[in-house]
Amino acid sequence: MLQKYITVFFISMVPLIELRGAIPYSAVMGLPLVQSYIVAILGNMLPVPIIYLFARKVLEWGVDKPVIGGFFTWCLEKGKRGGEKLQAKAGRGLFIALLIFVGIPLPGTGAWTGTLAASLLDIDFKSSILAVMGGVLMAGIIMGLASAGVLGALQSIVF
Repeated sequence: MLQKYITVFFISMVPLIELRGAIPYSAVMGLPLVQSYIVAILGNMLPVPIIYLFARKVLEWGVDKPVIGGFFTWCLEKGKRGGEKLQAKAGRGLFIALLIFVGIPLPGTGAWTGTLAASLLDIDFKSSILAVMGGVLMAGIIMGLASAGVLGALQSIVF
């Protein structure tokens, strides 16, 4: 059982998958929802300070490198586009917009992208972390409810 929780933890750390994949995985594995939620939140939040503090610098450094340049440019552009859309829609309510951006579990709107966007928009560290944390908590609740509902419905049909 510990191995399944460790898998949930690491799945939630993977960019683009994050807890949107970790929580449904835990439901399929039969793990309790509350414990899985906590493990997925911890895994999803662990890279956030590192992303905020270093990702922008690393990506800017790698833009002109031969092998990684194209990917790093894509990551920077994705973060900038996400940040610009967020800022255009939010105006002065950037904290709430970042929270909602991270909290709605759609492809490309998780903690990684939100944190990179916050870094590129020069939102202060504390506000960024709090908004992303709130968004991750919200996305986890949405995914937990969706996983319980969808998988519960499938189990009642199959069995």
